[in-house]
Amino acid sequence: MSSQQPERSQSAPATVRVAGEADLDTAAGLFAAYLDFYEVTPQDPGRPRAFLAERIEADDSLILLASVPDVGTVGFAQVYPVLSSLDLGPGWLLSDLYVDPAGRRAGVGRTLLREVLRRAREAGVSGVQLDTAYDNHAAQQLYEAEGFVRDPFHIYLHDLR
Repeated sequence: MSSQQPERSQSAPATVRVAGEADLDTAAGLFAAYLDFYEVTPQDPGRPRAFLAERIEADDSLILLASVPDVGTVGFAQVYPVLSSLDLGPGWLLSDLYVDPAGRRAGVGRTLLREVLRRAREAGVSGVQLDTAYDNHAAQQLYEAEGFVRDPFHIYLHDLR
């Protein structure tokens, strides 16, 4: 997750919409910037767009876009449904959150995060999980300010590529 800077309030709040096929190029641009932020370089430059197109077509993730008046669409979030064995029910994984530098410090990340939580409550999920880089302190501050707490579990990954 990337938020990079603490956010400031603004007079005209960001608006959030669910991304559809018509938003694919915009969402793909933000997604590519998100991957770049995490220093992920796909071998195929068209793969981020194709990946999002697959998600929209399969309807297996929720992709949200945030826009700010006079600036445009500057925020992106992607959520996947998961099952939680410990909660014995559905949960959500907020896999990606990114705000373009043009939208930072304008409340865009907070607006996206709150919209994810609102939709999660409406869907009746047990909770929303996310992770971010150890050194992404601005994002950590935002998440903690919005009620997220650090999990006592360690996350392990075994890369199979």
